[in-house]
Amino acid sequence: MTSSDAPAKSSTTSATAYDAIVIGAGHNGLAAAAKLGRSGRRVLVLEAANAPGGAARGREFAPGFRSAGLPHLINRLDPEVARDLGLSLSATPGHAMPTAVLDGMNEPAVLRGAYGETIDGVSAEEAAAFGRLRDKLAFQAGILKRFLRRPPPQLGAIGIGDVSTLMAAGFGLIRKGRAEGRDFLRMLLMNVADVAEEYLDDDRLKGLLSFDATLGIHLGPRSPTSLLGLYYRLTGEVDGKSGGQFIPDGGMAAVAPAFLKAAEGAGVIIRCGARVGRILADRGSTRGVVLADGSELTAPVVVSAIHPQATFLHLVDPAETGTGFLRAIRHVRTAGNVAKLDLALSRMPNFTGLTGRDHAGRIVIARSMAHVEEAFNPAKYGEFSQDPVMEIVLPSLADASLAPDGACTLSALVQYAPYRLRQGWETGKPAFLKIVLDILERHAPGIGRTVVAADLSTPVDIEAEYNLPGGHWHHGELQADQLLINRPTGAASGYATPIEGLYLASAGAHPGGGISGLAGWNAARHILAGGSR
Repeated sequence: MTSSDAPAKSSTTSATAYDAIVIGAGHNGLAAAAKLGRSGRRVLVLEAANAPGGAARGREFAPGFRSAGLPHLINRLDPEVARDLGLSLSATPGHAMPTAVLDGMNEPAVLRGAYGETIDGVSAEEAAAFGRLRDKLAFQAGILKRFLRRPPPQLGAIGIGDVSTLMAAGFGLIRKGRAEGRDFLRMLLMNVADVAEEYLDDDRLKGLLSFDATLGIHLGPRSPTSLLGLYYRLTGEVDGKSGGQFIPDGGMAAVAPAFLKAAEGAGVIIRCGARVGRILADRGSTRGVVLADGSELTAPVVVSAIHPQATFLHLVDPAETGTGFLRAIRHVRTAGNVAKLDLALSRMPNFTGLTGRDHAGRIVIARSMAHVEEAFNPAKYGEFSQDPVMEIVLPSLADASLAPDGACTLSALVQYAPYRLRQGWETGKPAFLKIVLDILERHAPGIGRTVVAADLSTPVDIEAEYNLPGGHWHHGELQADQLLINRPTGAASGYATPIEGLYLASAGAHPGGGISGLAGWNAARHILAGGSR
């Protein structure tokens, strides 16, 4: 049942009117609700917007042209989550998206299969070298992946499941031999630039690895620990192979309905247009929520699937958590660095060097590792890049309903675009948009003449549209000090929080962002297992 005016339980009913209330109908909130609902719990989801989906909520950005939301492809959907919730998100077997890397000078390097099983446009020796590196990174990402499907271990409270996971990871390394074990420990916190240079010669391939490792993160390829971002990307699977990415059948507009269907099938009630004004808590325990209109809804469990800062700085009485915890929450680094561009085009663009079918894949403009690093440098000082790197897809090729007949939509993630722009985005946005359109014109000559409308969402716009503090779609930096037992902070790293009965389930919780469903699914499993810290 999805409704903006579904009848609420009266505040005078018993505290068991609902077994759980979930705040936020993004994909993680719906995943948590579906898992709880399938266990027989009575679950209510409250969404402030007029439609579910969170950042995957579609919108019309020009007459007749629609965007499917912030994400424009899937690279981290967890197959166990998909199976358990019965998600109808799939791609045609064997159709992992190709990735074309453009440098404007040479023919594109086109990676096919799961992250470059074959590569067009490079020498056989370079393709083989990339294959060796890909296999090594995929193996290492697989070791880390074992820790993504369960709450992070809590210091001083290591359980049997934690020991089992650690032992399985250790056995995985042992089976590969001592040399691979040493290499894993050597590379774990390295920067992606050093790793790429160790294996590769082709600037385009090094540029791709650098881009993929740092997209959405305030790091450059030479920043320490930047390889972690690439591990994150490689935890995704397509056809059981690591590193693949895809647009599901029906396009990205199918993402939110798939999670919604799973929740509704589990008997979950979803109310849209229902903004939460306050989480009810008394002497360290929650008992429900108060909506912005003053109505009270009660439940012994409240699951917040929105940004941790939005939860604790705006919905919870500070007296319930303490100054130390609030200080840690305030200092979660969550300033976004990526702008989202949606273009309405009168016809499909033609990127130089690409065949027609490769336009349906992922197009990356990252000439080299140096290009990515130099694009990052201005962001350190509050300036946008004058030569940004970007990832492009043409969503209407997968979902014709996004554009009128014969027309096309283009979606691009453009990096680097810092949240705290020194000159301010009100004046900076037109200049940055011109830079991006000029780059697109160089790689797809004539595209400028086909632009019907352009919609650029800066991190400030993303913050306002999706209630994401800092405009960071991962709800906080994916860096070593904000992962595992530190995500979002040490006192709330295992989904439980200092308030009994209040849990976190957004990308701000372990294991972070991307369309994976893991944060919500893990949180629900933790609640069903007893929910203690």
